[in-house]
Amino acid sequence: MYKTLLTDLSDNIFTITINRPDKLNALNKAVMDELGQVVDEIYSNKDIRSAIITGAGQRAFVAGADISEFQGLTKEEGQALAAKGQDIFMRIASSPKPIAAAIHGFALGGGCELAMACHFRLCSQDAKFGQPEVNLGLIPGYGGTQRLTQLVGRGRAIEIMLSARMVEATEAHVMGLVNYIVEEPNELLTKTRELLSIINEKAPIAIARIIECANIAAGDGTGARNGFSTDDNWEADPFGGGATPTHSSAARDAHGNVRHGGGSDTSGITDSEGGSNVRNGFAREQEAFGECFATEDMKEGAAAFLAKRKPKFTGQ
Repeated sequence: MYKTLLTDLSDNIFTITINRPDKLNALNKAVMDELGQVVDEIYSNKDIRSAIITGAGQRAFVAGADISEFQGLTKEEGQALAAKGQDIFMRIASSPKPIAAAIHGFALGGGCELAMACHFRLCSQDAKFGQPEVNLGLIPGYGGTQRLTQLVGRGRAIEIMLSARMVEATEAHVMGLVNYIVEEPNELLTKTRELLSIINEKAPIAIARIIECANIAAGDGTGARNGFSTDDNWEADPFGGGATPTHSSAARDAHGNVRHGGGSDTSGITDSEGGSNVRNGFAREQEAFGECFATEDMKEGAAAFLAKRKPKFTGQ
């Protein structure tokens, strides 16, 4: 189905492997196009409860973008390239189903941005992170200036981006860039699957609402449910599978790309002190908390707790 990606669905966990090991899994146009398609599959396939993104080979998760495709681009073409990358990575960040990054070797440039767009990250001891775009006279364009700052703080993020230095796994863990370091490289996917297997046992609607509210707090994918604006219409419930967002023209930019959190909705816009995001995050949490009471999963969870048995969640 895919030319640059390998996919596997097992036990409701969808594993996506970027398969260009001879190019250190660099993100060229073909990879980006297929990442967009595979994210659609995550959203729409009801058998997928969670996903893993990783890289083929022993040397890299993703060592960056394919720089050969940057040559000769105009200002407008460069902006369109960033818009496309941000759109795909925002859809990853806004997915109602958890997406984890399993990182070994280099995660640089667009690779670091891809990892940061995932909901959490596990890495092996040999992992190296960085945003070295300044060495090319560029800046991160797929969300790196925003997500690195969210994850590690402004001072650290600016220093890492301005110096273009690589961050080793231990430092990445200490600063909060990764959740876990896996000691044995061949155990990386196993440990990632084990964590997702635990999450997959929880209530899917509650999982989706937690991701949404946490994204509002982080300023990532804010402004509307699942990162789509209030101008978007859903053909089906995205939490039960089979959902496809249909985007209105008001929610697209000049290049035809969806503006997540865009349209007429301004709830994701922060004031000078970031207060708006905080206020709307608490308000959305109240609303989402109430929504959970209308689900069969909440009734099942409460009944199972009182009966001292394991709940069986269905996503309803």
